[in-house]
Amino acid sequence: MNCPELSLAVVGIDFPNSDKAKSNRRFEVRLCVPGEPVELRLEPKNKHDEHAIAVFSSRGVQLGYVTAERAPWIGAKLKAGMPLRAVFHGETATAAIIRVRFDGDEPTLPERPAPSARPPSIADQDPDDGFVPDPDGPEWGA
Repeated sequence: MNCPELSLAVVGIDFPNSDKAKSNRRFEVRLCVPGEPVELRLEPKNKHDEHAIAVFSSRGVQLGYVTAERAPWIGAKLKAGMPLRAVFHGETATAAIIRVRFDGDEPTLPERPAPSARPPSIADQDPDDGFVPDPDGPEWGA
């Protein structure tokens, strides 16, 4: 295998868990920190997808599922006994992102670009470019 690791989306983070407490997946995602271990569990008896792979935080709370497109491929590797390790990487508006490594070593997180010192402001605008933004934003709700 020429790529021993990759990033995967974890979907379904806005659905409640089926545990007694109905734990909140998105809340649990926000408790996770980059590099924290996560666990992938096969769910062959899942009524929606026999290839489903649930993803759990280090606290044992389900975060969601590996996407249906990736689950059969990842599941085959798990069933074959491939030494797989996974860590939390981050969150997007609709999913959690995990980093998975297939050779038993710890996954490496890609470097994030350094944040800028501050977002640009109206004072940064070039007065000669002909554009002057509305400092309060549009009043018409767009």
